Formats: sequence, structure tokens, C-alpha cells
Amino acid sequence: MPYDLVIHNGTLVTVNERFDIIPNGLLCIKADKIKRLEPLDPHQSLPAATETIDAGGGLVLPGLVNSHTHLPMTLFRGLADDRPLDIWLNKHIFPAENAHINPENVRWGVLLACAEMMLAGTTACCDGYFLEDQVAEALHTSGMRAVLAQGVVDFPAPGVPDPKDNISVPRAFVSKWLNRSPLITPSVFCHSAYTCSGETLKKAKALSTETGLCFQIHAAETQNEYRQIQHDHSTTPIAYLDRLGLLNENTLLVHCVWLDDADIELIASRKACISHNPESNAKLAAGIAPVSRLLKAGIVLGLGTDGCASNNNLDLFHEMDIAAKIHKVETNDPTSMDAKTVIEMATIGSARAIGLDHQIGSLEVGKQADVIIIDNRKAHQTPMYHPASHIVYSAKSTDVRDVIVAGRVLVRDRQILSLDVKEIMSEVRKIAEQIKMSR
Repeated sequence: MPYDLVIHNGTLVTVNERFDIIPNGLLCIKADKIKRLEPLDPHQSLPAATETIDAGGGLVLPGLVNSHTHLPMTLFRGLADDRPLDIWLNKHIFPAENAHINPENVRWGVLLACAEMMLAGTTACCDGYFLEDQVAEALHTSGMRAVLAQGVVDFPAPGVPDPKDNISVPRAFVSKWLNRSPLITPSVFCHSAYTCSGETLKKAKALSTETGLCFQIHAAETQNEYRQIQHDHSTTPIAYLDRLGLLNENTLLVHCVWLDDADIELIASRKACISHNPESNAKLAAGIAPVSRLLKAGIVLGLGTDGCASNNNLDLFHEMDIAAKIHKVETNDPTSMDAKTVIEMATIGSARAIGLDHQIGSLEVGKQADVIIIDNRKAHQTPMYHPASHIVYSAKSTDVRDVIVAGRVLVRDRQILSLDVKEIMSEVRKIAEQIKMSR
């Protein structure tokens, strides 16, 4: 029987345990899985396939995995820049969400996010927001893979006008989407320890534990948060979460900028994972996370963009570049956060952090066929000596040519096949006009 898809004439950057790089590689896909992965002898004929893609001498690598997003917030891109996080959040973002986050707007905002991510080589993401059922439907339409979590806070929120329902709504979401789609995995997301009571946090964690799903929470993001938790609970944010029983291998801590040595040891001992969001941390002046120390402690780190209101993009290529450079400055060490480490954070590291590393994050036989092809026939990519360094320091998201998720081609020659991007952008512009008029 022929393969469904064969990719050839490219350098395979596998991101497997050995970080094998295979020049002139052959990648064969059947249904949704990778079936063959090997060098192609110049004298060897291509295997029979329904479809063949010539990578054109480019780089073939696993699809990037965005470990932290708020997808509908594409609607608020650039809405309230250059403000401290507490003012940005309480004076601008929360009011905008209450006024404009509704099922129809969420749908268009998420479809825009999917288009942006796919064109930038992201094949999977981890999201936490409100009206997450609409988020899931839009992701399903796009063909992307995602871990999606209904947001939990202790005040009225879009889709949850009564905070008494802040656990029943995510429970219904989990029940609906658990095992419904092979590409959608439900999750539970508490906004933070300062917007959720201890009782709410414990109930939300219990829900994720019952179902074996990922529990997400913003943690130790800002100095103000650190001081508030110290004042209210006489301990650090991380120690407080641990006191509540929230830290284990199914916990994804987002940001983790303000940590002391005891916090790092605690996270490592509980085997919790972290999503690192360097651009958002920098833009909101939250600080620089101690990534080198976290990696040294053996903590699993993924790379995330955060939402478009605080980044302002969903571009993991740019995030890789920033992550590699900002920590060299922080540590005064040019060898810190080398290209290989950063690529792993954006692929297999993020996949581990969100519980999908058995399926995605590397090119290996038996794994899901989530694959991207980078066109390196560009002036800014010439010449190429080391593929890993090239990906982090030279390649741009606009160099992504083809995107495949679960064996299905979603982007071919930079054209999205699953979505009407012009229509999506037109609808979002209409929503933006409404937001402008209401301010």
C-alpha cells in the first residue's frame, strides 16, 4: 500500500533524544502517523505515495508547540500597550473582555489566532480563556491540535456571570470535549492565586485530577503578585500553591519569574512544568525568569507567547530568538540557552509541559505527523552551516512554507487550506471598530 504523504529533499531536524539531523532525509506518513524517517540514497527511488512534497532543500522539523496562549485576545492586539500589568489588566483588559467577549467574537478571534499560528509554523497550542467551548469549535475547524482550558476566576466573567458556576462550567467543558476529538484535549485553567480563592483553586485542581488532565495557572509572574501573596499568606506564590496541594506532574505553571531557590527546588521535587513567556514578561516588565537555574534543576520548560494583548503576536520563531538572547544577557554567558536547547523548548519541551510528548514534539516513527517545512532559499538564510542555529537566529516565521497536522496538509506554499483568512481578518476589523467606539 502506498503512503499518504512522502516528504523528501530536505534536512530533517528530528529533535529526538539524540537531536539527529538528517541531510537529504525521507519522511513517510500514513494516515496521521510518521511511518519512515531515514536518509534517502541519491540512487533510491521515492516510495509510492498519494502525495509527494519536495522540501526544496529546506528544513523539515516538528511543528512548534505554543505552551501558553489566550487565543481570543487577538481581538485586543495593541489595545493598551506600555502600561504596568495591574493597570493593563484591571483598567483595560478585564473591562474590554466584559464588554466584547461573546461567542461570535471569540470564534473570529480564535480563527485569526489559528491562521497566525499556522502561518508561523505552530501546529499545537495550550490555551486558557473564557467561552472555551467556542474556542474548541474554532480550533476544530482550523485543523490544529490543542490543549484547551476553560478559565476560572472568582468574579463574573464572560460566559460565567455567576462566580458560583466557576467550577461547574469547566466541568461541563471537560465532559463535552474529553475523547471527542483526537486533536482537542480539555484542561482546567485558574487565572492566578490572586483572582481565585484557595477553595476555588483546590476545587479546580480536583477536577483536573479526577480526569487526569493538565491544570494551568499563572504563577509568580510579577513582583506585585509576589508581595501580595507574601502579605496574604506569609509565603511565596509557589509555596502557597504547594500548600494547597496544586503542584504535581500535571501542573503547568505559567511565567514563574519571581522564584527563590526554595521555589525552584519545590517545583523540581513536585515535577511540575513551566511555560516560559519571555516576550510577554519583557513587555509588561514582569522580569526575566531564571531559566538557566530551572533547566539545571531538571524542570521541564516549554515556550509560550502568551496572548496577543501582551506580546503582541503568536510567533514562536521570534520567541525562540528572544529566549536565546535575553538569557545570555541575564547570565552574562554567550553559551547560555544555546540554539538546541531553545528549539527543544519550542517543540518537545512544550509538548512535555502540556502532556502531549508521547504524540508530538519530535519527528520519530510512530508519532503523530505534525511537521513543518522551512524554505531557506532566502538572502537572510544564506549560507547555512548549522541547522539548529539557523532555525533560532536566522529563520523567520514567514519562511514557513508548508504545515502538516496529523498527516493533513493545512498550509501549502504559505496558503492556508482550512480557513478563509481574508474573511477572518475582515470580520475581526469590524469587531475592532466596535471596540474602538466603546472606549
